[in-house]
Amino acid sequence: MSNKHSAGKKKHRRSFLNEAATLATGAAGATLAESAWRPTPTTALSYGRVVGANDRISLGHIGIGNRGRELGWIASRLKDKCNVEMTAVCDLWKVNCEKAAASNARYYGRAPRAFQHLEDLLALKDVNAVLISTPEHSHSPILKLTAEAGKDAYVEKPMGNVLEEAKAARDTVLERNLIVQVGTQHRSEPYPRAAHDAVQTGALGDVSKVEIVWNYHGPRWRGRPEVKEIREQDTDWKKWLMTKPYQPFDPQLYFEFRLYKDFSSGIADQWLSHGIDLVHWFMKDDFPHSVTSHGGIFAWRDGRQNPDTFQALLEYPKGFLVSFATSFGNDAPSFTRYMGKKATLLDIGGEGSPRYQLVEEKGNHEDNPKIEDQRASRYITLPGDPGLPPTGIDDLTLEHMSNWFECLRRREQPHATVRNGFSHSVACIMAAQAYWAGRRLYWDRVTEAILDHPPRTRAALPRDGNPISVA
Repeated sequence: MSNKHSAGKKKHRRSFLNEAATLATGAAGATLAESAWRPTPTTALSYGRVVGANDRISLGHIGIGNRGRELGWIASRLKDKCNVEMTAVCDLWKVNCEKAAASNARYYGRAPRAFQHLEDLLALKDVNAVLISTPEHSHSPILKLTAEAGKDAYVEKPMGNVLEEAKAARDTVLERNLIVQVGTQHRSEPYPRAAHDAVQTGALGDVSKVEIVWNYHGPRWRGRPEVKEIREQDTDWKKWLMTKPYQPFDPQLYFEFRLYKDFSSGIADQWLSHGIDLVHWFMKDDFPHSVTSHGGIFAWRDGRQNPDTFQALLEYPKGFLVSFATSFGNDAPSFTRYMGKKATLLDIGGEGSPRYQLVEEKGNHEDNPKIEDQRASRYITLPGDPGLPPTGIDDLTLEHMSNWFECLRRREQPHATVRNGFSHSVACIMAAQAYWAGRRLYWDRVTEAILDHPPRTRAALPRDGNPISVA
């Protein structure tokens, strides 16, 4: 979820993580004319080489809008620690491409090569790995093309929003044994990792329900200023459409694509993807058995197609229910809670909040209205914490990108693999399809298909070890 709006979250990046104070910022002031990028034996790997400890990783970047600029900034903060350089950038819109070339010239002291079309970047044999931060409808198709070119990738979430495209991308990556990190960055952040480890100890007991409520007040994704700036002649509209049928150039669709159902599911693609990815990780259950969704456009009747109010219920084979809810018409406090028979894990705040609390589960409110005050609780903290972590964080944390760079060198799988990306994509695709279809949908693990009826045999439930036949 990019462009978080809270000033407190931005303060957290500056003061809490101290990123800017601890990592080099690159050579400020360089211009395109001062130093153009040229591959040399000491600055880039040749195509197909295994990355050595002293080799510089040559990066390419496809799609450099708002989130893309953030990812470029993150990569630049790791340039010395991880020995990387952005050597090529690509964006269909001339303005974005020029901005990306200029910013990377400042970061690295020399300009990257700049392209309009991704095919030209992927043809560069000296580029080892590619960042993909294009609109959601093109994530899977571009990841597949990147894998076919033999390059590792960092791809933004959701990994895909069309099932067959997500499958094809996953399979192409796995066939070539590539290193792909999917942009669900909370898997790499220290507090979610500590919370994950607490869950693995069994501290919660049997979990029967997970509740995720993330709210925001405003016409999210509407009102992008670039809508009034772009001209069709400065981009390639047909290439932007990617696998979608042709339609006349539409600048609102180009930049506000999250509001239009053929290109994004909006809340499901952007927010559920983060929430359900953590559920999959914490609960060790990767695909829902069934999903049903409801919602509508109740707050912002501004021509959007996707709902501004959305709720999904996802049932999982291990025997628990996930409830996900978002409203864009009210900023009531957000939270996530994992509800077990022994304890509750509460994440106080919205997506990415690092403030986790474990609360003992004992008694009930019927017998004792004051039972909540008698339940023991503790916050999940890290060694050296000066106090409680904040209840929000921006999208500029470095750990996820750093993990990817480390895995490129070791040829190990990163924290958010292509398999993990496929799993969260399935959950989000099912939630979106259930909303539009108005009925409960089911996942068949054997055929990897979305059905409108239960599959013949459900996956085994680990609590009793016996498969449940629903034939």
